[in-house]
Amino acid sequence: MTEIAFYHLEQSPLGTALPRLLEKVLANGLKAVVKAGSPEQLAALNASLWTYANDSFLPHGSVKDGFDEAQSQGQPIWLTVGDDNPNQATVLVLADGVPSEMVADYQRCLEMFDGNDQIALDSARSHWQAYKSMGYDLTYWRQGESGGWEKQAL
Repeated sequence: MTEIAFYHLEQSPLGTALPRLLEKVLANGLKAVVKAGSPEQLAALNASLWTYANDSFLPHGSVKDGFDEAQSQGQPIWLTVGDDNPNQATVLVLADGVPSEMVADYQRCLEMFDGNDQIALDSARSHWQAYKSMGYDLTYWRQGESGGWEKQAL
């Protein structure tokens, strides 16, 4: 069953925190799909993966890049606003409360939400309860003052 981890952003925005988590995904030899809530958010995430560090970027693609099916399969990170998974990723990242009907198709799902936004908090709580009622394994990570992640007891 899919392991679902909630990431509570408090010190840095999604565009800063997401690349660091994706670095870990890639370091473990895994692929990811990142689902954004809107085309505008998708464009912002695309930009952040190119510019989050002066000396590196994270290889990624999206349907806007014009990749054919074979090229899409080779992308380590796929950005989307839908539930497509052309790169056969095993990690799904859901940004800012966006839902997905395909969570069960992944080994791991990362729900990232802005702790300074009441709507995002309410959405995360709702998702937590729904996943819990379906029997998923849940973990909760809170962003510490330094921006690192601290696993919280449930």
